[in-house]
Amino acid sequence: MKKRIFLIVAIVSMMVLLAGCTEVNKPITSESTGFWNEYIVYPLSLLIVKVSELLGGSFGLGIIAVTILIRLAILPLMIKQTKSSKAMQALQPEMVKLREKYSSKDAATQQKLQQETMKLFQTHGVNPLAGCFPLLVQMPILIGFYHAISRTGEIANHNFLWFDLGAPDPIYALPIIAGITTFIQQKMMMTGTDMNPQMAAQMKMMLYVMPVMIVVFAINFPAALSLYWVVGNIFMIVQTYFIKGPDLKKAAAGNAGGAKK
Repeated sequence: MKKRIFLIVAIVSMMVLLAGCTEVNKPITSESTGFWNEYIVYPLSLLIVKVSELLGGSFGLGIIAVTILIRLAILPLMIKQTKSSKAMQALQPEMVKLREKYSSKDAATQQKLQQETMKLFQTHGVNPLAGCFPLLVQMPILIGFYHAISRTGEIANHNFLWFDLGAPDPIYALPIIAGITTFIQQKMMMTGTDMNPQMAAQMKMMLYVMPVMIVVFAINFPAALSLYWVVGNIFMIVQTYFIKGPDLKKAAAGNAGGAKK
């Protein structure tokens, strides 16, 4: 079931991504056509412009403010996703027992396994698809925001702090910070999460691969996008701390106890 869910999420996300990538080099304006442009990218672009004007014409502050607004808007979805993930984790021991009980590969046994698994979900009020729905909603918004930043012409003509928003960071500070904050955020998400050895190995690999990829991309992309990544990551770190606070404190206490021994 997990593989099917992951496949659905991957396919839908890829479709959304490809829908926008075909026009990634085209400036976004009120004249842009198509559902993706008219209802996702342009409204987000207009929001960045208007917020920046309210903040004294600073597009750097505008990107920071809108990034926080977007993250706050999807925060309830993130909380729901986390709660669903915890609920599924709590049922893992029972699901393991069911798989051991119905270990035969014949069709009748596997059908019985599926029935008992769904009965387990219903008994505890858990929907295995609930954790995926928030992700499906978030992806178009976050990718659309990425495109809004890269395709809004006004942004490229402004600077912020030590860098031009339309050019890569000349001292690579933002890319490095983006990589570090990506690592911290992923590490926090993994902490206190029960995973089988295979999944744990995959997550550990991504823990180191993803930050490196972010740094490489950020070095070559306009600093406006790096700024968006950094602010988004910092927000996610704070958000994860409050959502997973007990798990993080428990893990920290366990590590401290192990170190004393």
